[in-house]
Amino acid sequence: MALNYSKEELEVILDKHIATFATRKPDWFAFEDTKIEGFRRAQHRFIGAGASANSDVNAIPAGAFTLSIMYVPPGQGAAAHTHEVEEVFFMLQGHCTFFMENEQGERVEKKLGPWDCIWCPPDVLHGFVNDSVEPCYFQTMLGKGRPKAYVAGQ
Repeated sequence: MALNYSKEELEVILDKHIATFATRKPDWFAFEDTKIEGFRRAQHRFIGAGASANSDVNAIPAGAFTLSIMYVPPGQGAAAHTHEVEEVFFMLQGHCTFFMENEQGERVEKKLGPWDCIWCPPDVLHGFVNDSVEPCYFQTMLGKGRPKAYVAGQ
């Protein structure tokens, strides 16, 4: 079923739903662990706002998912965590090692590069580290407009 919008109405809808990288503000404090050396990274929000006080008010409001670009300098990453929803990482530039682990700390990991993707099921501990010498960028998407994160050990 096609909806009968005027051209002017379509222009308003289009303008409200575009977010360019140039207008995204990197949030270096989007997650609790980003305050700790080894876990520093910046989130560039496109769809959905985070819990951080630095959330980008220009992000497109979320419906059923969030979408961000993550910048991870060499030697940095994310602590083991899980969500109540699925999370997808799609590598754009550089290389990062992604891991999943159980409650006993047993870990499996894979290094991913440009155009590689990993899907993390709900309630599975996962994280990543940029163990290369160059920064990496990847897209991250979560299956809820405002998901909760659970960090291992908390």
